[in-house]
Amino acid sequence: MSLRFLTAGESHGPELTAILEGLPAGLRLDQAGLDGMMARRQTGFGSGGRMKIERDAVRISGGLLAGLTTGAPLGLTVPNRDHAGWRGRDVPPMTIPRPGHADLSAAIKYGYRDLRAGLERASARETAARVAVGAVCAQLLAAFGVELLSYVTAVGHVQLALDLGVDAAEHRARAHAAEADALRCPDQAAGAAMREAVAQAVRDRDTLGGLFVVAALGLPPGLGSHVHWDRRLGGRLLAAVGSIPAVKGVEIGPAFANASLPGTAVHDPIERTAAGELRRRGGRGGGLEGGITTGEPLVLRAAMKPISTTLTPLDSVDLATGETAPTRYERSDFCAVPRAAVVAEAMLAFVLADAFLEKLGGDHLDELLERLGRLRQSRLTDLPMDATPWRPWPDNDDEPVPADSDSADSAADPAAADSAADPATDAPHAL
Repeated sequence: MSLRFLTAGESHGPELTAILEGLPAGLRLDQAGLDGMMARRQTGFGSGGRMKIERDAVRISGGLLAGLTTGAPLGLTVPNRDHAGWRGRDVPPMTIPRPGHADLSAAIKYGYRDLRAGLERASARETAARVAVGAVCAQLLAAFGVELLSYVTAVGHVQLALDLGVDAAEHRARAHAAEADALRCPDQAAGAAMREAVAQAVRDRDTLGGLFVVAALGLPPGLGSHVHWDRRLGGRLLAAVGSIPAVKGVEIGPAFANASLPGTAVHDPIERTAAGELRRRGGRGGGLEGGITTGEPLVLRAAMKPISTTLTPLDSVDLATGETAPTRYERSDFCAVPRAAVVAEAMLAFVLADAFLEKLGGDHLDELLERLGRLRQSRLTDLPMDATPWRPWPDNDDEPVPADSDSADSAADPAAADSAADPATDAPHAL
């Protein structure tokens, strides 16, 4: 892995800190662009009172001179304005774990004597540091011609049925429309219904989850790899987006819908354009094949559960007394789906920036851009094929051949041997 980051800080501590290591030198960072992405993470109908307090902005404390990255680790800090209300004050003991939160599991793992020690770090406030990192990575991706976007397709029971296998222009249009909506929904009528669902949840003293889409446009083919499990780009993306608090499911393209369809209805046919480019007719693969980008829009959809902290108490156990007790409310959002979508953009930016650095190498942005221009593309001219028989595995006299082996027949025509297999009993490629 070429790029890595760490975050530190607590929800109500003085600040959040991130260290991003592995950036090339020579990348000019736009402060307004960084803060703009931070502001997007704060907005969304259903946000709690905390977002009325914070004014998130990124302060760069190292790795930047005269506006350009130096190649050294980049230090990023995000102040917590709410810290002023907690500094120097005693807080009541917290001994009743909230169902669905990290309270109980963190106490078991680390032996905390007060549940707030787990709450402070498990809080989604930590994602502000991730967005700071992702905003930097997004600016690196922009230098490579890559665009990131997101939009919301469901909140609670309100579902907006959208085909994910559309072209870049349609994804861009959806995201543009979503930026004007309080819940980041690209459809005006569905957005209004989502807002009413959230308003009802507030009246019911409850919370709502939902679905959001995150995408990258303008990626070249060839990022990622099929040869190692940990370099498959799909796995890295699923892990990154799935690490966002309250996200419980992630799919690449319409993966769950694809699971109920036959293969002929799922896999995008490959066609040759008049210019000699090889394109996929459709986008059901989500922009990845074999853990490698195809050059088509890279699209993921994630499912976020309702926020764990509810105004309506849930049954729990007071760990100090061992008695049944109702949970106590901690200030929280009622619906965080639109904000989580921006966090997913940040995580997508980090993984893709890492994949670019892994592919291109180089220590300065100019080196990377020069190598980017020489990447193999999905064109016939970039893919010379010998179209002649060849021997992948030479004869080895030291290797015993089983007595019942049909290797001679299969070597003459492996495809014929495969086609002779009984698909019901010994399909040649079955796991």
